[in-house]
Amino acid sequence: MKSSTKSKLSVAVTAAALVAGGLLGAPAASAATSCLGSTCNGLNPANATCQNDARTVQDGAFRGVELRYSPSCRAAWGRFPNAPKSSKLEIKNSQGKKYTTNGPSGGGTFFSVMINDKDVTAWACAYWDNNTQSECTDAY
Repeated sequence: MKSSTKSKLSVAVTAAALVAGGLLGAPAASAATSCLGSTCNGLNPANATCQNDARTVQDGAFRGVELRYSPSCRAAWGRFPNAPKSSKLEIKNSQGKKYTTNGPSGGGTFFSVMINDKDVTAWACAYWDNNTQSECTDAY
């Protein structure tokens, strides 16, 4: 056997052993559910790995609307705890991108979709009472 053929065979056998042992390929499953920056735009944070390291980085002063941020995804989204009925959340960034998510008709906690927060700032705004009441977080 030629030396290069032996090397290729050795690499193939090693890779097969790692796959069989679950050591190679395991990250691919989690990477498939994740995103980064602008590739997170419009995605549900509950369906991505972004929720795993998320933290609240800004809070509204009155109703407690929150801006959530994931450092691994570099994405942000809003959360509105104990929202009144017929509320909505708007997540915006300094690039002019924005998404609006309607809350449950009877009220309750809900969150928006994600928006890019990589090298830009983002903020969340909540609206209720037919858009006559609102609260926004500071930018992050």
